[in-house]
Amino acid sequence: MNLPIQAIHGPGVLKGPLPFSPAIRAGDFVFVSGMASADEHGRIVPDTFENEARRTYHNISRVLAAAGLDFSHVVQARCYLAEQKDWDEHNRIYREFFTDPYPARTTLIGCLGTLVKYEVDVVAYAGASRQKDLAQDSVKMVN
Repeated sequence: MNLPIQAIHGPGVLKGPLPFSPAIRAGDFVFVSGMASADEHGRIVPDTFENEARRTYHNISRVLAAAGLDFSHVVQARCYLAEQKDWDEHNRIYREFFTDPYPARTTLIGCLGTLVKYEVDVVAYAGASRQKDLAQDSVKMVN
């Protein structure tokens, strides 16, 4: 079986110097690479934990939007915290972007070193019906 694979790019999506795509669509799923507190050129923006977390989720939001999706399509999230002390704040901010039913989630603590305080990667489900809606929207834009 040949699975069509497409790199996701678009306005506001990070364009960093490292060899990876911001996201890949494979079949009905979109796999978003680990996002952190970075500007549109992929340069790290050091800040408070709260600001880094918000910048991270805004970066994810732009990638999802480029794929025609939003946070409601996310089925799995992996969150990485540099320090245990940020656990409660992480959960508070996470709830601002995700609602019940929450995606499946794994959270790892103490694995980031000192470059960033927070990183998240997600998997979103585009589904056949969602892709059909996007195709119809594309046809409407052409007509």
